[in-house]
Amino acid sequence: QVQLVESGGGSVQAGGFLILWCAASGSRFSFANMAWYRQAPGKQRDWVASITSGGSPNYADSVKGRFTISRDNAKDTVYLQMNSLRPDDTAVYYCNLWDGLSSRSYWGRGTQVTVSS
Repeated sequence: QVQLVESGGGSVQAGGFLILWCAASGSRFSFANMAWYRQAPGKQRDWVASITSGGSPNYADSVKGRFTISRDNAKDTVYLQMNSLRPDDTAVYYCNLWDGLSSRSYWGRGTQVTVSS
C-alpha cells in the first residue's frame, strides 16, 4: 500500500519561504516520478513541479526561478523549496507519485500553504 504524507505547510508573509516535503512508503520510490500539485479554493488542481526518477526537474512557468524540487531516494522523500512566495501561491499542495512500472498514480492528502500580503 503506497502512502504519501506531506509536511511543511504553514502561513508566511509575501516574500518569505517554506519547504515542503513528502515522505513515501510502500513504493519503489527510486523508480518513480514525483510531482507537486496545488489547488487554490474554487480552482482546479494544477501541476507545480516534477522530478523524474533520474533527478531531472521541471517547473510550471508560474514558479520557475522561485521553487526548487528535489528528492532523496535514500529517504524516499521529495522536497519543494519555495522562495519569494506570493499571495497567489496560497493553496493546498499535494504530492504525487507516478509508478511507471504499474502505471499507477498516488496522491497524498495535501498540506496547506497560506501567503499573506
